[in-house]
Amino acid sequence: MHHTAFSRTLLKALLAAATGTALIASTGAHADDKAIKVGTISGPDAQIWSVVTKVAKRDQGLTVKVVEFNDYVQPNAALDAGDLEANSFQHQPYLDSQIKQRGYKIVNVGLTYISPLGVYSKKLKSLKDLPQGAKVAVPNDPSNENRALLLLQAQGVIKLKAGAGASGNNATPLDIAENTKKIKLVELDAAQLPRSLADVDAAAINTNYALAGGLQPTKDAIALEDVHSPYANLIAVRAQDKDKPWVKKLVAAYQSEDVRAFIKTQFKGAVVPSF
Repeated sequence: MHHTAFSRTLLKALLAAATGTALIASTGAHADDKAIKVGTISGPDAQIWSVVTKVAKRDQGLTVKVVEFNDYVQPNAALDAGDLEANSFQHQPYLDSQIKQRGYKIVNVGLTYISPLGVYSKKLKSLKDLPQGAKVAVPNDPSNENRALLLLQAQGVIKLKAGAGASGNNATPLDIAENTKKIKLVELDAAQLPRSLADVDAAAINTNYALAGGLQPTKDAIALEDVHSPYANLIAVRAQDKDKPWVKKLVAAYQSEDVRAFIKTQFKGAVVPSF
C-alpha cells in the first residue's frame, strides 16, 4: 500500500511540476485536451518516448506526458492505481507474472521493441553446423535460460516437452525431450557468456552483454530471437481503457516510421523494432 500511496504523491508532484505552467494557461474554456500520462524507465525507453511524444502531437493530435521510473515495480502499480493512462517498459512474461502476483487488470495493446537474445560463435557460421556433442553456453538465471532454450528450440537444435517454456513456466535443461546432436549445455552467469566463446561451440548471450563484449547482434549473431517473441516489450493500459480512441493513437504514434528510424539509428541493433 505504501508503494502506491508514495507513487501517487510522487507522480502528482512530478506532474504538477511538469505541467504547472500549462495548467495556468489552460484554465479557460479550452481545457488542455487531457494529456495521456505514460510511465516508462529512464534510459533507452525514455529516449524513444521523447520521439513518440512529438509524433503523437504532430500526427495524432495527442498530448503525451512521459513519467520516468527507475524500477520495474512502480509503473504497473501506478497504472493500476490510475496515476498513469499507460506504461511501456515490460515484456509479456513479466506482465503475466505481475498480474498473477498482484491481480492487476492490465493488458498489452501493442509491441514496441526487443533487445534480442542471440546465439554467437567463434567457430560456426550457423547452428546447423553444430557438431555432435557440441558445447553450448546458456545464461544460468531462470528467465534468460528459458529464453535461450526457446531460441534453440525455434532453431531446431532441441525440442522441449509440451508446455515447457510457456508463459510463467520457465523451461530448464530437464525439460529437453529431444536432443539429436546430444549438445551439452554449459550454464554460466549471463555476464560471463561473451568470454566463454573461446571454450564452447556457441553461446546464447543477452544483447547488453554481447555489446559489452564487442559483439553486434545484427552482424555477429548466428541466430537471433524473433522480433515478435514473447520477450518483445509492449505498451500496456488498464483493461477498461483498451478500446478507447486514444489507445489506438498512442500505439500508432509509437509504431510509426519516425520511431522505427530513430530506434535503428540510435541503438544500432541493440534494440530492434517489433512492429
